[in-house]
This record gives sequence, C-alpha cells and structure tokens, in this order.
Amino acid sequence: MNEVVLEAEGVVREFREGTSTLRVLDGLDLRLQRGECVAIVGASGSGKTTLLQILGGLDRPTFGSVRIEGRDLHALNEIERSALRNRTIGFIYQFHHLLPEFSALENVAMPLLVRRMATVEAKSRASAILEEVGLGSRLSHRPHQLSGGERQRAAVARALVTEPALVLADEPTGNLDGRNAEQVFELMLRLNRDRRTTLVIVTHDARLAARMDRVLTLTEGRLVE
Repeated sequence: MNEVVLEAEGVVREFREGTSTLRVLDGLDLRLQRGECVAIVGASGSGKTTLLQILGGLDRPTFGSVRIEGRDLHALNEIERSALRNRTIGFIYQFHHLLPEFSALENVAMPLLVRRMATVEAKSRASAILEEVGLGSRLSHRPHQLSGGERQRAAVARALVTEPALVLADEPTGNLDGRNAEQVFELMLRLNRDRRTTLVIVTHDARLAARMDRVLTLTEGRLVE
C-alpha cells in the first residue's frame, strides 16, 4: 500500500508589492508517496524556492493546506511545527550552511542534539552516516578544511541523520563542478533508495532532473507533470 508522506492542496502564496499583490503560487496541488524521487523545475523567479519553504513549514501559504504524514503543518503552533519539521523533514541547500566553528561530526549531530538525544548516541549516529557518505576520515575537520564537494556531502548527511520521511533540496548541486555535482547527486539517490526517504529536488539541471521518478514544472503558479 502506498503511503502518502506529503499532501498540498490549493496552495496560494501572495506577496504585497506596494499597492499591488503578486501571486506566486496559484492553487497548487501536490501529493508525494513514501520513497518517491521528484524533481521540480521552472524558470528563474517562478516560485520554486517559495514552494519548498512552504512544503517544509518555513513559510506559510496565504491559502491552502500542507499535510506531512497526515498533520496540517500550518494548523500547528510554532513549537509543534518546529518539532514536526525536526522529526520528519531534512533540508539541503545550494550552499551547505554548515556552522564554521564546529567539526563535520558536530554539525551532523546538531539536529539530534536539538531533539535532546544523548550526546554519545547523537555523535555515534552522525559518525555512521558520515562514514556512509565517504567522510569517515574527516570527522574532526571544520568546514574550511573540507573541499566544496565534501562540505555538500556533510550537508546531505546532516539532512538525513534524523532519518526524515521527506528531504527537500534546493539546487543542492548548483554550487559544485560537474564531477562533484554528479557524486553528490548519486549519493542522494542512493540514500533515497536505501532509506525510502521521499526526495524533492529543485534543480536547473535537466540532466539530473531526467533521472528522477517524476519531473514537475512550476509554471504560472501551478505544477505540471
């Protein structure tokens, strides 16, 4: 039986610009199953990042609903929404957003420590996933001591260490050269297969998008398959 991880219905997002209103998302619907790999493509400025932020509970829709594992994200208060995000969603960005003063191990353990997991267990889990992404020998390295590809692999590890149901990735390979981009993308697909994590990637790279289960184009505020 297919398990629905995320369901967005009638999502509208409007922004005020002076006296006028700009409608970026216009009654958008999306349904994602457990373990699916979905690419979202579209012109620059079409609202792809806005959509990811709403799906991840970082921004609110003007109208409409987003349910993660059956719970309406935007009907929750800020504390409940943060707890649901931490438990069920991982985020990967174009820029790694690792904290410069912490080691790779500490950066990856951070989401578990936020959950109040014991430090020893959090670091053990972080170490295991860093090993999985090929950074087992770089645990004590700080971000400035890692290459661009290594930093992005650490960011993937951090997103997945909580074993989320859903990973939202915004141009995760956009800041990397061809070889590193390919390695990071392969890693994300492998972890998606192994862990049955639902993966949504916003990308400009048509070659990468074509390797996903579905490609959705965001146009005029709606998703077209």
